[in-house]
Amino acid sequence: MKLYNSMGPNPQMVRMYAAELGIELTTEEIDLMAGENRQSPYLSINASGQTPALELDDGTIIAEITAICEYLDDVTDGKTLIGNTPLERAMTHMWTRRVDLNISEPMGNGFRYAEGLQIFENRMITLPEAADGLKRITQSKLDWLNEQMSDGRKFIAGSNLTMVDILLYSMVAFFSGVGQPLNPDNTHVQAWFDRMAARPSAQA
Repeated sequence: MKLYNSMGPNPQMVRMYAAELGIELTTEEIDLMAGENRQSPYLSINASGQTPALELDDGTIIAEITAICEYLDDVTDGKTLIGNTPLERAMTHMWTRRVDLNISEPMGNGFRYAEGLQIFENRMITLPEAADGLKRITQSKLDWLNEQMSDGRKFIAGSNLTMVDILLYSMVAFFSGVGQPLNPDNTHVQAWFDRMAARPSAQA
């Protein structure tokens, strides 16, 4: 399997997920700053022009980070970061959707419409006037997540590391350095982040 890799939080999620599963992926670097992802031949690999993309041995391409991670999970024997039972899988998918829609999406667009505007304004529709509001939405949802984690859980979906932890860690690790730092008052989220950062896979 080959991962079309680049800078940014989305490829990091897949690399970290693979590392947690013990999967070694061959990588090919795509230069986002040069816009290589929005040009041929990459568009023939992933028509959305986004990274990462996973190429299987038979040439099949899987895009979208949660889809890639679920595929890696399914083809790995003996370990899962989604769940072993229907209930565990449902909880992972519930929390992944909550985090993806309510935190990751506004966090990412808050960056694209503000700090990243010069990069993205010629590549997509941008709404600079929405940036501050999106960042406030992100922070309010992180406040909410902090309350949810006040029950003493070690990870977002419970006592075990799952997909949602890797998703949110990758987003926060990147965007906290470009205008959206964690609120230090959210001590449960901060402690969770520190635990995630200490994992060897965080360096993938």
